[in-house]
Amino acid sequence: MTRIILPLTILAAAASPAAAAEIQIQSQGPVVELSVTETVKARPDLATVGAGVTTQAPTAVAAMQRNATAMDAVVQRIKSLGIASDDIQTTGIELGAQYDYDQARQRQVFRGYQASNRVSAILRKVPDTGRVLDALVAAGVTDISGPSFSIDDDSAPRGQARKAAMDKARRQAEEYARWAGYSGVRLLRISELANPGRPIPMAMEARMMAADAKATPVEPGLVATMVTVDVTYEMTR
Repeated sequence: MTRIILPLTILAAAASPAAAAEIQIQSQGPVVELSVTETVKARPDLATVGAGVTTQAPTAVAAMQRNATAMDAVVQRIKSLGIASDDIQTTGIELGAQYDYDQARQRQVFRGYQASNRVSAILRKVPDTGRVLDALVAAGVTDISGPSFSIDDDSAPRGQARKAAMDKARRQAEEYARWAGYSGVRLLRISELANPGRPIPMAMEARMMAADAKATPVEPGLVATMVTVDVTYEMTR
């Protein structure tokens, strides 16, 4: 996005130890505002998988008890694979009545309760993802989600994306200045919008195979870290 603006007063934030104060920067020439996004791809070093257990029983108490037993076995199996407790998190517990529809009597018939419990686990050894998925199924997991891949510390690719965005923004500003008959540009303002949380997942693939085949193949592909910079340049003579 590009906007050419006639001379005006630019507001900028000046940080001080006590508080941020507003100062005014008077531009002498026209200004150009640019919004530039750059993305850097890198190999992921984290894989996050979700695992759930669903159980049924005639009563709510029995359904929850069965579920607790089954999920405890799953969590213990996850820990035995070398995954730290801090990397395991419960993401949802549900309990609900189950009914069948009796066509002859045209009404619902109660058949018991269903309980489910789901956890997510962060795997810090991405190549082990397929083996972990197979182990979870063997431990009693009834549904799996993921894997999703990310980078634990994306400061390096984020810095690369930031530099690429700034370099591109300056080149574009200089082009606009030349086209408008000016010789250069002066930077007035910078703001950054970085994608929150984990980097954006790019190409990734996870395929489940038969239980008697080799370990589930998982291709982590690349993940992308994206940075958007909004900059304002003054055109100079």
